[in-house]
Amino acid sequence: MTPQDEDRAALRRTAALYARGADRRSKEDWRAVLAEEVEIAGPGFVASGIEACLQSIDFLAHAFKATRHIVHDQIVEIAGDHASGETLCTAEHRIANAEGPDTLMCWAICYQDEWRRDGADWRFTRRHLIVDWEENRPVGDPGPPPPPNENR
Repeated sequence: MTPQDEDRAALRRTAALYARGADRRSKEDWRAVLAEEVEIAGPGFVASGIEACLQSIDFLAHAFKATRHIVHDQIVEIAGDHASGETLCTAEHRIANAEGPDTLMCWAICYQDEWRRDGADWRFTRRHLIVDWEENRPVGDPGPPPPPNENR
């Protein structure tokens, strides 16, 4: 694996840890991939600095019953200790509904990302979240598992 390939893998890992941090409400995961001066912006919000960005974890926990972020593709350009690129992601947000089935709000996301190398690690310095489209649909629970089949 070339040094360029190693950097690309490390940059991909930052996106995966960011996604996992959002879904598990893990500020530790975000601390591992966010620079102190990071800015995260999206539709209707801008958070500047790591402490402000970490508050987004609390917002996710309050606003949604659960989330699942799936990182798809990533295109990056690396220039020394800086990188920029685009990360495509699907974000699924489960919204509780006391009067009927929960709603699943799905976003097709295109992140415009910037990173800086910090020792052996890469950290986001900027993430601009662009929602390409949104889909909302009812979602239910799978229910209890079927009884075991002894004939298998």
